[in-house]
Amino acid sequence: MPDTTDQPVSFPTQPRPDRAAVLCGLAGWLPPRIVTNEELSQRLDTTDAWIRTRTGIGRRHIADPGQATSDLAVAAGRRALAAASREHVDAVIVTTTTPDRSCPATAPLVASRLGLTGAAAFDVSAVCTGFIYGLASAASLITARVADSVLLIGADTYSTIVDPQDRTTAIIFGDGAGAVVLRAGDAGEPGAVGHFDLGSDGTGEELITVAAGGSRQRSTPGPVDPGDEHFAMRGKEVYRHAVTRMAASARATLTLADCKVDDIDRLVPHQANLRILRTVADDLGLPAERLVVNVDTVGNTGAASIPLALADADTKHTLQPGERVLLTAFGGGLTWGSCLLTWPALPRTRHPHDSGGTRAA
Repeated sequence: MPDTTDQPVSFPTQPRPDRAAVLCGLAGWLPPRIVTNEELSQRLDTTDAWIRTRTGIGRRHIADPGQATSDLAVAAGRRALAAASREHVDAVIVTTTTPDRSCPATAPLVASRLGLTGAAAFDVSAVCTGFIYGLASAASLITARVADSVLLIGADTYSTIVDPQDRTTAIIFGDGAGAVVLRAGDAGEPGAVGHFDLGSDGTGEELITVAAGGSRQRSTPGPVDPGDEHFAMRGKEVYRHAVTRMAASARATLTLADCKVDDIDRLVPHQANLRILRTVADDLGLPAERLVVNVDTVGNTGAASIPLALADADTKHTLQPGERVLLTAFGGGLTWGSCLLTWPALPRTRHPHDSGGTRAA
């Protein structure tokens, strides 16, 4: 038997054909405060041109002092529930890298504040792949008949863990939340969540990390090393892995669905930076016009980036009902994942930049 100990594990899943999770509500919420590249250049050794050339980002939204991840999650969740015309769901999933506390999970608090006390509630931690992992978890609850409806929220306040004086990370990340409501339905109807590909490789844990605060650091004698309380990543290595993993995961998902790249109308990647997004599209052979991008106006919002990009694109009519939409993401862990779905018809409402957008089926 060949030695596979160094090979990352991919975990493909697909829904039961008689029952599927169907997207019926979508919302995004962004903190009102906008930080432009010009503002950053006043305290960092950088310029607007330097930031745009390397990341494609022009501005990002930052939470106000005292504003926690749960506050953003509640705002997005409330709008998503209203969009779906629902007052109750059976489960609430919050995917985040910046929970309010290391214990307990943030989801039960979010559920309670939304009037959903009694619903199952838990967090998913997969860094920037979190929304895809959360989507797979939500879909599994529905296809396994554990739940008939799920509120999934991706929310992050990276401003609470990024060193504001670190030019390599402070220019990239923003805060925000995006949410979807999923209901039980038929696998053949628009909005049905399709095939998934999920994977991880823990040997790369040091590439994207917050070294302090966990049991590893707390169980080690001595003071915390300077900077270990802040988010850190090895940019060049992350770039290489992000492009490779997202493209490979996207192809694996297409194979599971018996689809070709030409069958995809829109690619919605995790909004890491513009160079990564364009390289992934090129690697897959997708023309630039099929790529959904909003990283230029919100930055990298972690687990919130894909639902925020979906809400932004749908409001702008970039996404049309009936289009085949491929989602793909890469994050710390290392983790990666992709998902395929057919876009449903959703009434037009507010743009996500208007302190949150709301969409409904």
